Amino acid sequence: MTHIGVVAIVLSVGLPLLALVIWSFAFRWTFPDLLPSEWGGSAWTYTFGPNSRVVEGLWNSLVIGLVVTALAIAVGLPAGRALGLSDFRGKTLVEWLLLMPIIVPPIVATMGIHITFIRLGLAGTYLGVSLVHLIPTIPYFVLIMASVFSNYGVELEETARTLGANRRQVFLRVMLPAIMPGIVVASMFTFLISWSQYVTTLLIGSGRIITLPLVLFPVISGGNQANAAAISLVFVAPAIIVLILSSRKLSQDSAIMGGFGRL
Repeated sequence: MTHIGVVAIVLSVGLPLLALVIWSFAFRWTFPDLLPSEWGGSAWTYTFGPNSRVVEGLWNSLVIGLVVTALAIAVGLPAGRALGLSDFRGKTLVEWLLLMPIIVPPIVATMGIHITFIRLGLAGTYLGVSLVHLIPTIPYFVLIMASVFSNYGVELEETARTLGANRRQVFLRVMLPAIMPGIVVASMFTFLISWSQYVTTLLIGSGRIITLPLVLFPVISGGNQANAAAISLVFVAPAIIVLILSSRKLSQDSAIMGGFGRL
């Protein structure tokens, strides 16, 4: 059954990507032909040509995604620890408030803060777009880390302190290794959600900050399937790389923890 599940996942992910690869090199592909009748590389020439904004959008998406992930770690780590380890009055309300950006459509929240960002001079800036991307990403990061900290043993920190470790050593050598798999998963979700933002970037970016979704969606609506397929592959590639690197990191952490367990 496990092998069947793996094969099903590979096919469900691989077949659409294979179709995109074929489309990106198809010059003429009409129904009911199984494969294109004419091949060409015009879609890739368009994608990386001098008049294309794909490279600009790719770079902006990477920079903003990494900035949003760093900000989410700075904000979400202490918040997740507080929710996971503390039991205080109003905790349930706080958790519900965290879910609001997920429940409420992003355009509603973005329109609400757009005027404020204009007055603060954040509209049309990288910082403004990065901050607005925190709205849909922070809830995922905080809730994942809260779940991680709910299974975290604070006694390890107390033991380290009794052995003479200072606050910095406790953080780096005790807490951080224990919660690293959770940070990896939360950061992965944060980066991918930021990577795919369209409406929030369009409104707060004011047309000045061009990310890859802003390049991709007009091409898709334009009807040129070859160009859309090529840009879609560029759009999907970093997400796949993030997933692969994250899974490798999680596998390494699991192996290390398993080694400690056997000791």
